Amino acid sequence: MSSKPESYLVSLPRWEIALYWLLSLASHLYSFYELHRFSKEHERGLDREFPLEKGFIGGLKRDAADFEWSFWSDWARRSLLWSLLGHAVLSRLASIYLPQWHLAILTGYGVLAACNLLGLRGVAVLMLQLSLSLAVAQLHNPALCWGSSLLLLSTLHISSLQDIQRGWYESEEQYYLLLFSVAVCGLRCISFSLEFCWSGPSLQSPPSQCCPLVVGGPQCAGGPRAFLSQLYRLSAYCFYHPVFYNGPIITYRDFSKQMLRPCAGVCGVSAVCVLKSAVRVCVWWCVAETLIHCMHMHSIQGNETYLEILPPWALGGLALGLVQFFYVKYLVLFGLPSLLVRMDGVEPPQLPRCVSIMYSFTGMWRHFDVGLYRWLIRYIYVPLGGSRHGVLRKVLSTALAFVFVCFWHGGHDYLQQWALLNWAGILVENALGMLLTAPPLRHLIERVLSPPMRRRGLAFVSAFSTGLLILSNLIFLGGNHVGRIFWKRVFVQGWSNMAIPMLGFLYCFAQVGLEWDRKAR
Repeated sequence: MSSKPESYLVSLPRWEIALYWLLSLASHLYSFYELHRFSKEHERGLDREFPLEKGFIGGLKRDAADFEWSFWSDWARRSLLWSLLGHAVLSRLASIYLPQWHLAILTGYGVLAACNLLGLRGVAVLMLQLSLSLAVAQLHNPALCWGSSLLLLSTLHISSLQDIQRGWYESEEQYYLLLFSVAVCGLRCISFSLEFCWSGPSLQSPPSQCCPLVVGGPQCAGGPRAFLSQLYRLSAYCFYHPVFYNGPIITYRDFSKQMLRPCAGVCGVSAVCVLKSAVRVCVWWCVAETLIHCMHMHSIQGNETYLEILPPWALGGLALGLVQFFYVKYLVLFGLPSLLVRMDGVEPPQLPRCVSIMYSFTGMWRHFDVGLYRWLIRYIYVPLGGSRHGVLRKVLSTALAFVFVCFWHGGHDYLQQWALLNWAGILVENALGMLLTAPPLRHLIERVLSPPMRRRGLAFVSAFSTGLLILSNLIFLGGNHVGRIFWKRVFVQGWSNMAIPMLGFLYCFAQVGLEWDRKAR
């Protein structure tokens, strides 16, 4: 639910919570074991259709069918790890010896690092995107800013332009790197442009007491000098190297409050904390690699025949494995950049929360990609009215947020189904939340049910929400065919022998998530 009454987050007996934890862990491990067995039994067939790589864990073969993981792992080995390390060293040296030049040095480094991977033409495309966005922002019209930004993002889908940009590079991977960079910079351009429109002179003309080298120039009323000052700040924001290619997303308001202040760049993270965070990222990387060595889930999801013949427990293992790998993958992809951002004195968004303790669509969006969630709330949901102007405005605001998310991810048919399912899930959860907290029904529930029973009832309802949440994630990660087969096998053909036991385990997952939230209060 969007907001759970305090009476639903009461403590339960310790033995009961321990039982929920035990059943949750046991179901994960056993379903993973069954998927591992299926992977080994059909390894030759999978290898013929989706060539498996030679692994480095216990003689197991490695499933490299997850494009995103293989793509970023390859770039990390080739250059990104070294460029991120260079950023950390340069940032620390600049903050000690040239603090007034700190932002300028990091901006220059970010542009040079982008040139190294994207080439001069790729960086020129990004600078054109930044310049056009800033030029439209001078009109102080948020609607025009949105319109121009959507047009710029839509150029990613023009086939003739794609062919031209592909011709700039020797490999398809370099083109995809440009594609990701333009998409992420599009979010930053929208953030900067809207903050520019909303904040007035404070953003248009930086305070004169700040160092000109930090803010990009002394206070001025307008003209080319002011435009170049604003373009410098936008470039500093967009080319900030740790989060340049993939995120996490940081709004310009948060970035400017921390990174653009005169004392920015002072490392507030101890060496012990840096070491602990680095070790955690390494552990997460090891977990991700172990998953794709032991379970060939990404190759299996690409073949409908294997999806149809998976044993019930292995099918559950596939569903849990895909979403758990997605979670661990983003702990790695966001974990290292977040560490570097924190070393620069900026507080990054929280890392994703474990998907196995997510028991609602609302919680999934609020706690998985926190940076994107904050971005959507600030620039789409709240400006369109959100929850402040009645139910209809709330429904419309939520719908348009999902329309944009679908468009930004590529707008494919499976993304449309995924966005629609998430939108409907959030609306149903909010409607149930309003119904259960309405005075007549709430008073009746409080008279009939004790607080522990109310929590058990919430977990029971959340089990159904969790099942649909897993279904939506399978559509997002594997496509419509994965979601269709999962729905058919579990809820149509196996409603008695698969759906009911699955809901029982999802009830345990929800109770673990509720207990996590109770202790986090």
